[in-house]
Amino acid sequence: MTFSDLLERVGSMGRFQYLHVALLAFPILGMANHNLLQIFTATTPAHHCRPPPNASEETWMPLLDPSGKPEKCLRLAHKPNSSMPNTTQVATEPCLDGWVYNTTRDTIVTEWDLVCGSAKLKEMAQSIFMAGILIGGLTLGKISDRFGRKPVLTLSFLLLATSGSSTAFSPSLPVYLVFRFLCGFSISGVTLSTVILNVEWVPTSMRAISSTTIGYFYTAGQFLLPGLAYAIPQWRWLQLTVSVPYFVFSLLTWWVPESIRWLVLSGKFSKALQTLRRVATFNGKKEEGEKLSIEELKLSLQKDIALAKAKYNILDLFRNPTLCRITVCLSLSWFSTGFAYYSLAMGVEEFGVDIYILQIIFGGVDIPSKFITILSVSYLGRHITQASTLLLAGGTILSLLVTPKDMYILRTALAVFGKGCLSSSFSCLFLYTSELYPTVIRQTGLGISNMWARVGSMMAPLVKITGEVQPFIPNIVYGTMALLGGSAAFFLPETLNRPLPENFEDLQKWCKPAKETKLELEAEKEAQKTPLKSCTEGLGPS
Repeated sequence: MTFSDLLERVGSMGRFQYLHVALLAFPILGMANHNLLQIFTATTPAHHCRPPPNASEETWMPLLDPSGKPEKCLRLAHKPNSSMPNTTQVATEPCLDGWVYNTTRDTIVTEWDLVCGSAKLKEMAQSIFMAGILIGGLTLGKISDRFGRKPVLTLSFLLLATSGSSTAFSPSLPVYLVFRFLCGFSISGVTLSTVILNVEWVPTSMRAISSTTIGYFYTAGQFLLPGLAYAIPQWRWLQLTVSVPYFVFSLLTWWVPESIRWLVLSGKFSKALQTLRRVATFNGKKEEGEKLSIEELKLSLQKDIALAKAKYNILDLFRNPTLCRITVCLSLSWFSTGFAYYSLAMGVEEFGVDIYILQIIFGGVDIPSKFITILSVSYLGRHITQASTLLLAGGTILSLLVTPKDMYILRTALAVFGKGCLSSSFSCLFLYTSELYPTVIRQTGLGISNMWARVGSMMAPLVKITGEVQPFIPNIVYGTMALLGGSAAFFLPETLNRPLPENFEDLQKWCKPAKETKLELEAEKEAQKTPLKSCTEGLGPS
């Protein structure tokens, strides 16, 4: 008996599973609010230098740029004789008395003057948030293995609620950065535990549907965020609004059961049996639950127990040549996807379109992109889907370089298409990576691959700072990396309609050159013919 058979006995897709997926999916609705929150809490409005104290029209006038608008980062040192001064004619000085912002919105940019020389601090804030997600993924995975999935999920909800709410009361930028780091750290715990608890309590035939359902809750959250941001123009109140619900979500985890596999592997057989019987009762199969025994639990999970005893680490990903190639190519694909995705997702204010409308469109494109991805990976294969999505995204980002700035609709359409391609890339990568790595090292491979996506998303805002040197540099870097990631996917083997590799030998057979495989098949056929020939030798007509 396998664990799937055991799950079937207590109800593989009954009332419990529907409630379980709902409890896991509903908090994901707010994940987009935190990941993309700085689009609205760190918007940079039009601004110009504040006049000196006690200045009047007779003693001071604003410095204008060539287009006739006030300069953003310079002001006149004294009033010139000319009525149309510019930076080449008169002495200028920085904005010594701060800035005037043409907006009714309250953001961290307007509160802490993150413009001109301090503009890079805004991008750094998003990078620090992404660094929290990266460190959380590396740390909370091991904590989850030691203390369980459910405690990590509960504590991550509480940490996200506490640190998110504390961010709203930050008295200074450094304090704000610390709490944003903790928000990112806790989001990793939520994501990690949600994925594992979903997979382990849902039957194999329904995993794709349940995972896609949870993914669509994240997409729905992208529609929710612009509405909240429009209704709440103060960044502190917006931050508080998206954080407080996680106090409630932490209470809802009381109804979420612990992973049966973790309980058994931790030697907590009685607790595992008790949990299964509770699920059976909820699904209307109380009698079947009562028949279960600890011995059956051990038998159904003996393969998992054996795999847990086999010790593999990160270095094993590089000792085998085939596995090394797969790891390098997947890492590049994950990095370029996260890198390019957040370059577009966090750059909505650069396209000259209302950021609220554009964010809704950006969220909406995920719906068809995920559906198309499901069709593509099912019929064309993972190999073609992964390569094409990244190559198309890279080409789209590079095409923005030659698209005139005043063609807002075309630039927006290209950005939306590129973001849709990168969403498809993420969807494909999660499936493709889990199918490429052998069972004995799959969790390690998934962790390392996902880490590179976080590194990419952390570096994306920092690369945007290079735009201060030359405006075209960021898009060249983003687009080129996406093209490299797409090219790397061509070196990965296809996994469509193939069983999951259990060990390194299975993977080695997959990756044998087609010519070598053909020769082996011909040798087998020849070996089958040889005995037949020897048996018929010497026989003539009777």
